Amino acid sequence: MTVIIEQPEFGAQAENKKIPSSDANELVLDGGFVAPETNSFGHTFRDYDAESERQKTVEEFYRMNHINQSFGFVRKMREEYGKLNRVEMSIWECCELLNEFVDESDPDLDEPQIEHLLQTAEAIRKDYPNEDWLHLTGLIHDLGKVLLHPSFGALPQWAVVGDTFPVGCAFDESNVHYKYFKDNPDYNNPAYNTKYGVYSEGCGLDNVMMSWGHDDYMYLVAKENKTTLPSAALFIIRYHSFYPLHRCDAYKHLMNEEDVENLKWLKIFNKYDLYSKSKVRIDVEKVKPYYLSLIEKYFPAKLRW
Repeated sequence: MTVIIEQPEFGAQAENKKIPSSDANELVLDGGFVAPETNSFGHTFRDYDAESERQKTVEEFYRMNHINQSFGFVRKMREEYGKLNRVEMSIWECCELLNEFVDESDPDLDEPQIEHLLQTAEAIRKDYPNEDWLHLTGLIHDLGKVLLHPSFGALPQWAVVGDTFPVGCAFDESNVHYKYFKDNPDYNNPAYNTKYGVYSEGCGLDNVMMSWGHDDYMYLVAKENKTTLPSAALFIIRYHSFYPLHRCDAYKHLMNEEDVENLKWLKIFNKYDLYSKSKVRIDVEKVKPYYLSLIEKYFPAKLRW
């Protein structure tokens, strides 16, 4: 594995923080991480409209994603991949597998995934030094992208990455490139195209089927392998790409009280997940022993995938 110069500076260490209350919505961390104004392409982060070859690739990705991510498709994928019968490997082995992939849905990142994982984890570690579960969550949150690997069937990118959203109810207009949902088979299906669809008010996100991808898959892997991470960590893993919720407050009518509390942590995490993307890379060998110790604390040595 390539070892590069030094770790990026993300801000001064802060004292151990508990869940913020009203400030969580602004993601203001006193003395901590300062978000850059532009991404590595010189554009505003999550800019899906700027003209570039990268943006054209991203839009085509979302076209395929929105057409194919139906309720029936998601149910089929959850049944198939929820068996966790493909590979046995450790968390760190999975991290190394991700070195082979670049996320086609991301307008801000064209580096191998392990760079992003370590950038996210180290940024969180600087501002939340005592919340080791959150550091580990930063490291593992994207590991479900191994679904792109041949050992997992080499799923197309539209079935692995990108923003996530509920299926089984109406698609909210806050979804990126919403126009492409009109070709989804659920768009005109009266069972699935109303505000609540197959759900009920306050049913809890645990009872909602999300579009299939790396978030839901890694959530299943962690849960079924009996991780001892707290529920907030599992919530972050499963919903960190659910931008319509944590950026636009869409679908909140489906949330219960536990979801509301966990969303505070997700909004904190999201700042690091999004804005820590940088060309400055991490000294992998320097930080590896620390993360191996966290993996040992919260996970079995080998996991079923």
